[in-house]
Amino acid sequence: MDRDAKPRVRDYMTRDVQTVSGDDNVADVALRIAESDGHGGFPVTNGRKVEGFVSARDLLLADDNDPIFKVMTRDLVVAHPEMRINDAARVILRSGIQKLPVVDDAGNLVGIISNADVIRSQIERATPEKVGKLKQTLQNIHGVGAREERRTVRLDQLTPTQTKVYSDELEGRTYELENGLAEPLVVIDNPRSRGGKSHLLLADGHHRVKAAQRLGIEEMDAYVIVLDEPVDLGMAETARKENLETISDIEEVDYAHHPLVETTKRLQDRE
Repeated sequence: MDRDAKPRVRDYMTRDVQTVSGDDNVADVALRIAESDGHGGFPVTNGRKVEGFVSARDLLLADDNDPIFKVMTRDLVVAHPEMRINDAARVILRSGIQKLPVVDDAGNLVGIISNADVIRSQIERATPEKVGKLKQTLQNIHGVGAREERRTVRLDQLTPTQTKVYSDELEGRTYELENGLAEPLVVIDNPRSRGGKSHLLLADGHHRVKAAQRLGIEEMDAYVIVLDEPVDLGMAETARKENLETISDIEEVDYAHHPLVETTKRLQDRE
């Protein structure tokens, strides 16, 4: 993602899109929908060209042998890969459509963006602005110079600074990694006074690294804030006190929801 750019559809869309042909029949497509995991419909394509979209609702009153081109929606709302994710969110919200096919300038299908993808784009997003604020805070509090880098980091070299992650949110982060949607980590490179070796502190992305460990991923993209000289950071002290040395030391909590979920539940209980 470009430093000065707003998040785009291309950053969050699913690129491996399942499609159907206009010549497929209703019965076959209905079976695919029923047997699929989370698919309520499919883009209808001719080669790579998008001709329409067929949803489960479109199939309800159709005969089993009807071809899909007869029942599909042709007046299609689509997104462009360079469209801002917030604009795509407005289209989804106002149209009531759950998924938007993403097409390039030639009308070729290049992905699909769902309401769930839009929601994920707004949650725990490691934006350059967020990283810049953290860097500025470190400079102001500790009076140390710092610079930002974008690089790949090995997960076995990271020191976590958070003691636990939540299973329900971990499922979402696992999905993101499996579908190429995960945001970069935020890491602080705090040089050690002895030997000149760095101490990589994980500042943001604990659910993501725990999900990566699940999937056997060894490296991840990261925004790295490199400090010019060693600093005694509070998060490093937390890691020492909690005996956090590796990702394996982060506890996965499966008996409680994420605090935001708990808050929502309490609000509902009071109504």
